[in-house]
Amino acid sequence: MRIETKFHATIEIDSADKWCFPKGIPGFENETDFVLLPIEGSDSLQVLQSTKQQEVAFIVANPYTLVTDYTFELDYATIDLLEISQPEEIMVLGILSMKQPYHQSTINLQAPLIFQVRNKKAKQMILNDPRFTVRHPLDKGGN
Repeated sequence: MRIETKFHATIEIDSADKWCFPKGIPGFENETDFVLLPIEGSDSLQVLQSTKQQEVAFIVANPYTLVTDYTFELDYATIDLLEISQPEEIMVLGILSMKQPYHQSTINLQAPLIFQVRNKKAKQMILNDPRFTVRHPLDKGGN
């Protein structure tokens, strides 16, 4: 399957690499199929790219590698939607807002992306935790 991407031009993807967001992402409810693409020269950043809309793409990263003391509990709605039965089935990523210089970039800790690695379903879960913001500075470290 060929897709147009925001950062990688036109590429060929395997449909098995698609992640399904059954309810879309808040603000992009009609976008349900995404792929994770590497960013050349970066081991920690990836692009979450819509398979249908070229311009819908987000820079994402594992929040646990960027922020210390980040922890939360999954709500039952997320567990049910993604059919999670074991913690090993989960991958968590956060959407970054990139700035120049890089240390002024932020990560959304209030709405992490939850991926169920076995069935390739995903969801952006909104946390009601005042410790986390949608623009947590990367250079701030812990909470």
